[in-house]
Amino acid sequence: MSMKKKKNYNLIAGGILTGTMLLLIMIGIFYTPYDPNAMDPAAKFAGVSLAHPMGCDNFGRDVFSRVLQGSRTTLFVALCTVTIGTVFGIALGAVTGYYGGILDEILMRINDAVFAFPSLLLALVFISILGPGRNNVIAALGIAFVPSFARIVRGEFLKYRNMDYVKSAKLQGAGDWRIMFVHILPNAMPVLLSAIIIGFNNAVLAEAGMSYLGIGVQPPEASLGRMLSEAQSYLFTAPAYAIFPGAVIIWMVLGFSLLSEGIGAESEK
Repeated sequence: MSMKKKKNYNLIAGGILTGTMLLLIMIGIFYTPYDPNAMDPAAKFAGVSLAHPMGCDNFGRDVFSRVLQGSRTTLFVALCTVTIGTVFGIALGAVTGYYGGILDEILMRINDAVFAFPSLLLALVFISILGPGRNNVIAALGIAFVPSFARIVRGEFLKYRNMDYVKSAKLQGAGDWRIMFVHILPNAMPVLLSAIIIGFNNAVLAEAGMSYLGIGVQPPEASLGRMLSEAQSYLFTAPAYAIFPGAVIIWMVLGFSLLSEGIGAESEK
């Protein structure tokens, strides 16, 4: 009699939360009830209603439409950030972990020096040099995320580079690049995939934090973090203005966190 497989509730819940959020964002790409930047003085601080499901802000803009646009912006920044961090992190981690030696010592000491700074603090330094704006935030966060991905990939390559299947591939004449990216990297993907989801989580919080401080995405483009910053002065006048953008950030972070834990649990089975 076979044992019943235990359900991975974190993976299920994370998948549902993240999938629902992605669906809403996809809908928001093609349709929003109102122009997110259209101002209507007559609707200033309008409450929650059928016409405005999340109310209106201090300029009479529909909060629901702006939340859809802001969620898209946040996800786009997170996607680009994680892509930059993953691509360069894999390249750096694979080379240092596979070859080792003096190259590993030099590159990883530089990587460790950069990794010693918190990602958000490092991104703030880059933003102070590059200036605010969505593209600069992507570049700054992408660079700041490279060291963490490089460390993870390097650790996996150190673990697998002396395995029998790698030695067998070398005996069969496989080149180093083929061994690294065809034989070793796929075995490192479960751990790397979990790190990528965590990266999305961190990127969402970092983008929201930087936009909240006014050095991230700039007006008139909507950003969840900037909406929170603008709403704090009207917390008692129009509470929905702050509640809904904050709830969406929590929704994103919780979804990615549960998804990462679920993937991690699956990889350990």
